[in-house]
Amino acid sequence: MFAKNTYINRRNQLKKDVASGIILFPGNKDVAFNYPANTFTFRQDSNFLYFFGLNHADLAGIIDIDNNKDYIFGNDVDMDDIIWMGNLPTIKEQAAEVGVENTAPLTSMYDFITDAIKAGRKIHFTSPYRGEIQMQLADLLGIKYTNVKNYTSVELIKAVIKQRSIKSLEEVAEIEKAIATAYDMHTTAMKMAKPGIYEREIAGKMEGIALSAGGPVSFPVILSINGQTLHNHYHGNLLSEGRMMVADAGCETELNYCSDITRTVPVGGKFNQRQKDVYEIVLKANMKAIEAIKPGVPYREIHLLSARVIADGLKEIGLMKGNMEEAVSKGAHAMFFPHGLGHMLGLDVHDMEGLGENFVGYDDEIKRSSQFGTAFLRLGKRLQQGYVLTVEPGIYFIPALIDQWKAENKFTEFINYDKAETFKDFGGIRIEDDVLVTADSYKVLGKPIPKTVAEIEDTMK
Repeated sequence: MFAKNTYINRRNQLKKDVASGIILFPGNKDVAFNYPANTFTFRQDSNFLYFFGLNHADLAGIIDIDNNKDYIFGNDVDMDDIIWMGNLPTIKEQAAEVGVENTAPLTSMYDFITDAIKAGRKIHFTSPYRGEIQMQLADLLGIKYTNVKNYTSVELIKAVIKQRSIKSLEEVAEIEKAIATAYDMHTTAMKMAKPGIYEREIAGKMEGIALSAGGPVSFPVILSINGQTLHNHYHGNLLSEGRMMVADAGCETELNYCSDITRTVPVGGKFNQRQKDVYEIVLKANMKAIEAIKPGVPYREIHLLSARVIADGLKEIGLMKGNMEEAVSKGAHAMFFPHGLGHMLGLDVHDMEGLGENFVGYDDEIKRSSQFGTAFLRLGKRLQQGYVLTVEPGIYFIPALIDQWKAENKFTEFINYDKAETFKDFGGIRIEDDVLVTADSYKVLGKPIPKTVAEIEDTMK
């Protein structure tokens, strides 16, 4: 974990940003995989990690704003726990490592919360994303399970996002550790991408590299020759010459900070002309978007810049036609680029998404678009120094979407459907990097992972 004062300062800042009451951060619990004693790999709640730093199950943190006190509730291990899982420091010893003086058994938290409610004090908590935490909150607060999310604190959500959005130097260093591991994951995948190899062999190797470096993958590996399916977790295809392989994967560090990198490579290591034509468009969109990053610029503008680069490139190779500025404004490009350019990155791979995507990515000035494609942009608001975000343009040929739009005669003034028909076997291409917004510009984080045509072909030799 970070130094004790890091967590003390984070909690003190939260006390300034939330007016009064009690802030409750339930830690996560172990969750059964297929029977009670066989659990999924434990992952602590990111808000609990950010403010309390302890990476163990069945803990809860409370910040008493009015009395300027912090608490950790949890149970010390008993002999049965020690026999099966080994010894652990006491809750009091663990709490001291993150600057918390007040500790108590987990069951006593119920009395603490009950007394606060009787005194008319506000209980602040964020929206739960796990069923067992939602049930715990219902019991604690004496409300119906189905009503819990109606009581979440927007004031707390905004205060947490305000802090977690701006990454400290130590947080950026952790993210760069995760990218260093992602470098090994992706260059290994490139070297393995040969005809006759199953996708699962490569996906398994990538996950193994993440685990051997001290952390799990930051999300289930997306790896497929069917890159037109954006989140394709099926790994049963056999690689063959002429296909492109999308690998979208990252890992967590031991402190749970994430990386998220995508590379797309030709099976066998050599781009054919059609692949190269499309790839170079996506690469240009990626690089132009990165170059436009600086504080004060709305990320939605950068998304639309990348969309315009993609539309212009598709026009050059005959897939689009007409006025590309008008095409992008009306959303015609989204048949080929149907998702947003990127998202925040940090303790979560889609950082803070559990707090509400619109709270994280939008604000009173910039609201989410309702237009197909742009509506899926997770981050649209103005960038600030300290944001870490992903830049991930793509081009996809989705047969069902092509068929639907063609049948509807949609955007026939902008889309060359006859040419699009010939690309239905292509799949998709996307390229993703992790970028820090600096004082006046940007920094692409981590060791550069091959992404030009020449770099990829050289790596795959």
